[in-house]
Amino acid sequence: MDPHLLRTLVAVARCGSFSAAAEQLGYTQSAVSQQIAALEADLGLPLLHRRPVAPTAAGARLLEHAGPLLLRVEAARADVRRAAAAPVHRLTVAASPLAVTASIAARLARVRTAHPRLDLTLVTFDRDKVAGEVAAGRADLGMTDGIAAPNAPLRLPDVGPLAAVGIAEEGLLVALPADHPLADRTGLRLADLVDAVWLQTTLCPLERLRDLLGDGFRPGLAYTGDDVHTVLNLVEAGHGLTLLPASVGRGVPVLAPRLSHRVELLHGTLPPGPAAEVATALSPSPAG
Repeated sequence: MDPHLLRTLVAVARCGSFSAAAEQLGYTQSAVSQQIAALEADLGLPLLHRRPVAPTAAGARLLEHAGPLLLRVEAARADVRRAAAAPVHRLTVAASPLAVTASIAARLARVRTAHPRLDLTLVTFDRDKVAGEVAAGRADLGMTDGIAAPNAPLRLPDVGPLAAVGIAEEGLLVALPADHPLADRTGLRLADLVDAVWLQTTLCPLERLRDLLGDGFRPGLAYTGDDVHTVLNLVEAGHGLTLLPASVGRGVPVLAPRLSHRVELLHGTLPPGPAAEVATALSPSPAG
């Protein structure tokens, strides 16, 4: 399965049209048709219905594999280039919305002070996309966050050989309205809140809570953004509870189970140079 043919299949399925895919890819419609036919001949199965254009059952299954396969090819190319590249002084760091804690922001400030020629750009992505940006070479370093057991690594997508190093860890708070019956507690057990209504957010996915604690956590309003102030306003208005890092400062500490907000630094091959120096500076010192 040639990666070029897989890319064409993905484009046709996404566009729902051979002609639209051809325009997007810069091919002729005839070339796109030939590439799809070649892929179908390779597998011995029809992958697309023609009228209307839609994946067959076999095509839908192949599309499930195509994204990860193409990302691994892109990651391999980027990793090889990184290994042979000369050091650069312009770096891009991909970060999930809650990854840049106060301590990490301070470390970045020290890096920029120590390297005044360094041109550093920080770009925010959904946490499930950070690893892919680094693997594909679109970002030099990545910082992603999530809820985990203390000192346990985050679960990351399989995008190729990336190093993942824990660089920050702190407790969690339950964000709830000021007039909530439990708002004046000094600590809460999540087991006492499994029947409560919880916001559906990318900052605190309900699926992750259920993975860690089992069933429950009734879904409330769904918010697809990543602004913490919006989340806190929604909580205060009664749309649902959520978990946030302790450094956010508004909420009741989680006492049990023992969970933490963890941030990990992601990177591929790092030859000596600014990227390696930034990675070292972001990593916590042995003393903590």
